Amino acid sequence: MGTIGHTICCLSWKSNQQMVQPTPKKGLSSRKNIYVDEESEEPLGLLNRRAAIVSGVSLLSSVAFGFPGEGLALVKQGPLAGRIPGLSEPDEQGWRTYRRPDEKSGGHGVGWSPIIPYAFSVPQDWEEVPVSIADLGGTEIDLRFGSPKEGRLFVIVAPVRRFSDDIGDDATIERIGPPEKVINAFGPEVIGENVEGKVLSSEVAEYSGRRYYQFELEPPHVLITATAAGNRLYLFSVTANGLQWKRHYKDLKKIADSFRVI
Repeated sequence: MGTIGHTICCLSWKSNQQMVQPTPKKGLSSRKNIYVDEESEEPLGLLNRRAAIVSGVSLLSSVAFGFPGEGLALVKQGPLAGRIPGLSEPDEQGWRTYRRPDEKSGGHGVGWSPIIPYAFSVPQDWEEVPVSIADLGGTEIDLRFGSPKEGRLFVIVAPVRRFSDDIGDDATIERIGPPEKVINAFGPEVIGENVEGKVLSSEVAEYSGRRYYQFELEPPHVLITATAAGNRLYLFSVTANGLQWKRHYKDLKKIADSFRVI
């Protein structure tokens, strides 16, 4: 009996050892979730095992890619937190579209409605990076992406009632205010300081009936796209260091202009 028990334990131990071998991933920093500047020779980190397992399971989910049509989507938000794959395959130009998966939980305040999905496009070497509550923007940062060569981006999704009690559950960026008011009020949410004297340009665009405010700030080098939907404000920020800005401004501007809320 003792021999049989010992054999079973050994087989179980060997089986577990085979099952938990981690698969290394490339492209993410393990320190403070920040990509290293292209001039640095510091190596990038590996995906942690938990994130890899979550990503692997999530690949079984059906995710629709591409930009949305008119109107708000019916959102049935799932319980899964953290990083869930949302990138399409590269198109002919090597760009991929990210759409926020419906399975991804919100986690931005008890009692708030599910986050209406958003989408944007990035070159194929851009990858999602972990979000830390210690980051600028705290728990309201819903997503981060980055490229060691070109720059980085993040999405802030904040409840509009944090800024106004009069807007309700069907917010538009126009009801929040004109571009000047929006950038002065919410720009510090993105760059961590007053934006006075930093706004180089301001534009208004409209897609599928939704209005977007687009800003370019310097310094720091950053492009901000702001809009509102449901009871939330969306701030999409694309930034880079000086060398990246000079070399890849065209791509960074294309990324910023591609942001849409479904």
